[in-house]
Formats: sequence, structure tokens, C-alpha cells
Amino acid sequence: MTTSRLSDRLTTHQPLVLGLFRMVLGLLFASEGAATVFGVLGRKAAPVGDWPFWYAGVIELTCGALVLLGTVTRGAAFLSSGVMAFAYFTEHQPDGLFPLQNGGLSPALFCWGFLLLVFSGPGALSLTAPTGRKGGPRPAGRGVTEPSR
Repeated sequence: MTTSRLSDRLTTHQPLVLGLFRMVLGLLFASEGAATVFGVLGRKAAPVGDWPFWYAGVIELTCGALVLLGTVTRGAAFLSSGVMAFAYFTEHQPDGLFPLQNGGLSPALFCWGFLLLVFSGPGALSLTAPTGRKGGPRPAGRGVTEPSR
């Protein structure tokens, strides 16, 4: 199989794999939020109203569920990416420059994973797919008409 044929074959599966990536990322993020808010999965719950941990947990749970389901994916992913950037720079980065030094590997990966979804959209298997809305990338120059000659 030539490289171009392999590339074409992989590209045809891109929406499905992107959708699976979105679902796994959303599930993992929602589980982080559930652990923080409800004290499940071996973690002690943050006290209600405790800044910033309880609020971050609510955002993680809500946005994680939205991303998992594939509804308002870009908005939820944008907020999630920002929350993780805030967590990294306020809670982890003061303890060291690199994520492996400061324990901030999870926030860094979540931040960049959600940022990818902001730009790529939800992919396949999203709740917005049956409604006919396309969440994938838009072609450049869409809506631009050629000048008449």
C-alpha cells in the first residue's frame, strides 16, 4: 500500500476517530468533575463554594458531559481549555517549569486536547450530527464569491 493510499484511507476515518477522542476526553473530564463535586472515585469532595476547586469541578462535570455528548462542543471545549490553563498556571507552574516537574501533566493535556476540539469540532457520533449541523472544519473562503469580470 502506497503512502498516499494509506493517508487517504486514514483520512476517511478521521471524523469517527475524532468523535471517539471527543467522547473519551469528555468522559475523563466529567469524571474529574464528579470526583471533585461529589467525592466519588476515591477522592474527597471539595466543600461547596470553595474557590477555585468546587467551581472548577462543576465546570469539569458540566463541560465534560457536554463534550462527551457532542453538543455545544466548541463552546464547552473552549471553556474547559481555559479552566485547565488557569489550573496549570496557578496551581502547578509555580512548582516547576515542566509538567513532569510540577504535577501538571493532566491539566496540560486536557488544555491542549480541548483546544484541538475548539478548532476541529465534534467529529462523528455527536448529538449535533443528526440535526444536520456540521461540526467539522469549514473550508477556507466559504461564502466568498468571485468578483464579476
